[in-house]
Amino acid sequence: MKHTIGILGGMGPAATADMLEKFVELRSASCDQQHIPLIVSSIPDIPDRTACLLSGGPSPYHFLERYLHMLEDAGAECIVIPCNTAHYWFDDLRAVAKAEMISILDATLNEIPSGVNRVGLLATNATLATGLYQKKAIARGLSLVQPEPGGQTQVMEAIYALKRGDKSTAQSLLFPQIRHLHSRGAQVIIMGCTEIPLMVAGHENELGGRFIDSTASLVHAAIRWYESWPDTQRVEPAKPALCM
Repeated sequence: MKHTIGILGGMGPAATADMLEKFVELRSASCDQQHIPLIVSSIPDIPDRTACLLSGGPSPYHFLERYLHMLEDAGAECIVIPCNTAHYWFDDLRAVAKAEMISILDATLNEIPSGVNRVGLLATNATLATGLYQKKAIARGLSLVQPEPGGQTQVMEAIYALKRGDKSTAQSLLFPQIRHLHSRGAQVIIMGCTEIPLMVAGHENELGGRFIDSTASLVHAAIRWYESWPDTQRVEPAKPALCM
């Protein structure tokens, strides 16, 4: 099992499942054996990241570190975390990791098209408050457009509605905020919380704009890491009958 990627998930489980599905969709493969070996941790007891950073709630760090090492012990050589807010602890985790780690923040910003300089950002309160995207965006010469305070309240309510399984309510709360970002000049919108792509999927055209899916961006980066190894190049099977 060479060059296995570990998914440190559970934040939340639906976003983790979405990442797993995107690994299958986005990898060019013609049979089972050409897909990427993955080990998934979707243990949902990790404390709420926003509550920790903004309300003094319990820290998720020791849970993240424990499950990181669990994935390494299982054979993961590269770790990805399908949660934007959890990247507040990314540097601390990378400092104790044996495996390589790929940042969802860098992967997402790397997918902003050339010529775009005004970017909308949909994310949790904690992601915005800690400046996770803002600091990196400024370094790239980008201008970020965030929801206004009342609109950000709606975004957070949408995220938590999706987490509890109420997708229709989540969409009714989120979609007006997307339109408002477009009206304020956002050329593209970063879906900087991994629950948001689950709300937007299938509605991109009616929402009238271009989106950058942070989950898909991280998957693309992880696939590039995997395919950088000479022995992981896609090779056609000798006989279709072997692809079972």
